[in-house]
Amino acid sequence: MIGVVVSGWSAADSWMLVAIVVLLLVSILLAVAETTLTQISLVKARSLVEERRSGAERLVSVIEDPVRYLNSVLLVVLVFQIAQSTLVGVLADRHLGGWGIALATLVNVVIVFVLAEAAPKTWSLQHPERAALASATLISMIGSFPPIRLAARGLIGVTNILLPGKGLQQGPWVSEEEIRALAHAAAAGSVIEDEERDLIDSIIDFGDTVAREIMVPRTDMVAMQADFAITDMAEVAILNGLSRFPVYREHLDDIVGLVLAKDLMRAERDGNGAQPVSTLMRDAFFVPETKKVSELMREMQARSTHMAVVIDEYGGTAGLATLEDLIEELVGEISDETDRAKQLVEVEPSGEIVVHDPSLNIDDLNDSNDLQLPEGEWDSVGGYVFASLGRVPEVGDVVEADVATLIVEKMDGRRIAQLRIRPKNQALEVADIGHE
Repeated sequence: MIGVVVSGWSAADSWMLVAIVVLLLVSILLAVAETTLTQISLVKARSLVEERRSGAERLVSVIEDPVRYLNSVLLVVLVFQIAQSTLVGVLADRHLGGWGIALATLVNVVIVFVLAEAAPKTWSLQHPERAALASATLISMIGSFPPIRLAARGLIGVTNILLPGKGLQQGPWVSEEEIRALAHAAAAGSVIEDEERDLIDSIIDFGDTVAREIMVPRTDMVAMQADFAITDMAEVAILNGLSRFPVYREHLDDIVGLVLAKDLMRAERDGNGAQPVSTLMRDAFFVPETKKVSELMREMQARSTHMAVVIDEYGGTAGLATLEDLIEELVGEISDETDRAKQLVEVEPSGEIVVHDPSLNIDDLNDSNDLQLPEGEWDSVGGYVFASLGRVPEVGDVVEADVATLIVEKMDGRRIAQLRIRPKNQALEVADIGHE
């Protein structure tokens, strides 16, 4: 049997009880501070500064370097909680003996969890702005106090020795997928427009897109031979309604420059139409097909050029990328008065999708029509059909994907001119396929 020890209450016991209460109250404040450091964003903190909220500037300085302050706060939280638990154990042992220690430990765990962890952190999540502004000063004081800061840094150093790595760092606190989810939730709640949500998606995708995915392919390029007369090429410019043309010597893999339609018109007006196009050439800008379009846009802006020649890994011409192509990747198709209306994709009442331009990027087709066609080494939906068949397609060829059936309806030489996509829940009626 373990006896119960009951002794008189002393002044030391009173001071110990006061210390326990103080430590518990500070632990509550520290729990709010810890939640602030892990939940509030720098953008939100700066918005509070713009609103001229008291303590917002101090909050920004804390959130700009959360690792420095978080380690110190976590260390102080641990010290205070251990100290508070120890004092409770000592006090219980003095007055209740062994059973008192066991009972005090159980009660202390419940009280600390409810009062010093769950309740303050829940309140912080429910009132993030008030919690952040209220705890900014405390966080700053703890992180700026040299003994605490040095102790935290030393302990993190020991941790890095035991577990080699870079330790706790300030990384991307919000991932791309979380940003997408927030944007879609905001659009569903009518906080932002659907167009704004789509723009956010496009901006995120923009960073992963390469020049090959947005370029005008080699087969669709309109180019001019260097020794052709300006008058003849001015007619070509008018017929095609384009403003810039690559210039080549013998073939498209030998591009030597660019020419502007306005320069052709000006030269012909000045009576120089008989001269070769090469006299009006400007320097061409060459980029690899794996160039990230975000980098390409910055370089084109720096060079004040609107067109880049995309080359493949063998040095051959793969296509052309224009500034308009890059902007369309962000905001969608841009048309002006001279563009001829062309419907790239048509959704029929039956739910079938007719693709009039199979060079369309397969990601764009999937996004705009809620499809999940496979992605791989190909960029276009036509490229997927080529890869699946393993040969040049013929009219009537069928490719079975997991989510849909793709049918080749028209060919233009060795190029696919039109595809029909039939979702899997629709029966394939080969008899309806026209043959040419």
